[in-house]
Amino acid sequence: MLEMSAVCAASAEPPAVTEGSEQKKPLKPCCACPETKKVRDACIIEKGEENCTALIEAHKECMRALGFKI
Repeated sequence: MLEMSAVCAASAEPPAVTEGSEQKKPLKPCCACPETKKVRDACIIEKGEENCTALIEAHKECMRALGFKI
């Protein structure tokens, strides 16, 4: 079984909902940045976490850009 990577285990808080009276559901960490997540996960499965640092960092940057604290 594949162990959860440090990226997946990192604590992330969803960004605060802003704007008027519309109550949107906050974006969940599991649903954020699907493009970088998919290639990162594939790399980790195929090559191991230690060989995918650039893709892991790219996913972290994407998450941070959406307001998650990783």
